[in-house]
Amino acid sequence: MTLSQIAAELNVSTATVSLALRDNPAVSVDTRQKVRERAAELGYIYNRQAASLRTARTNIIGVVVNDVINPYFAEVFRAVENELERAGITILICNHRDDLARQKNFVDVLQQQNADGLVICPSLGTTAADIEQITRSGTPVTIICRDVEGATAPIVRGDDFRGTFDLTRHLIAQGHRSIAMIGGRRQTSSGRDRHGGYLAAMREANLAIPDGGGLPEIMTSAEGKVAVEALLALDPRPTAIVCFNDLLALGVMSGLHRLGIVPGVDIAVTGFDDVEGSETWNPPLTTVRNGSDEIGKHAANAILALVNDRPSPFARLLIPPRLEIRESSSAPPKA
Repeated sequence: MTLSQIAAELNVSTATVSLALRDNPAVSVDTRQKVRERAAELGYIYNRQAASLRTARTNIIGVVVNDVINPYFAEVFRAVENELERAGITILICNHRDDLARQKNFVDVLQQQNADGLVICPSLGTTAADIEQITRSGTPVTIICRDVEGATAPIVRGDDFRGTFDLTRHLIAQGHRSIAMIGGRRQTSSGRDRHGGYLAAMREANLAIPDGGGLPEIMTSAEGKVAVEALLALDPRPTAIVCFNDLLALGVMSGLHRLGIVPGVDIAVTGFDDVEGSETWNPPLTTVRNGSDEIGKHAANAILALVNDRPSPFARLLIPPRLEIRESSSAPPKA
């Protein structure tokens, strides 16, 4: 059974049948349903490998990030997938957990399956040489959310430095003078730049960093909850806590509630990313909108351009941050 036989039976083109079997939205829902039903009746199975031999394309793009549990990356996935789906592309997702070996294994598997391209939030320790090795082997790459110094692949991410700079300035304008920052892997561009923005705002206001300098490296809600007692023991005790991301902020607020300390009243807490639902937390979270939709759309457009042998529409693109001020960052309590 061939595509042309199904096309003849349904009085449509072979191209329409091919697109319908790949669930491409360029074909109407009714036509897709009719094609799938007739193909099933006739026992036709779409053979992706055979198709790739004819077209030299598999219509598969790999998407690799460090934490699929983080809702921010789910939002990036959604935007990437929405754009690629319009072009008939399927995405495969990998969670490398900041493990370079896991990342390499996934990339190897993608290349063995002749995937058309790779969208990657690189693992801790990824070098420009690692990226160049992938592209030299013929797999186009677009980098998201983290920089890899010296890599020539297009990169799109949020302006992490500016985001925490604006956030810390906001807390200072609220009257806070003892502000700690928690979280972020400082060996990554996002961890380094967000911490750098915090430091720059503190120095601009001639404010001292609390002894201990906050708690780097932690990333999750559970880690934030556990870290609260250590944060409160900093000297001087902070009246505001800048969290690397919204998940940490959620954990910190939970830990404060557990100790009978009211976030947004007794101590200010801020996040980063503006994940869906953060405006309904208790209290609603002051955070930085980090352009998940924009990053996903631009990354999809860049990888599609490269896959189709066109130049990327950008080399390095920073999405401007937007401060979302809510109840969690009120002024410090009066002495």
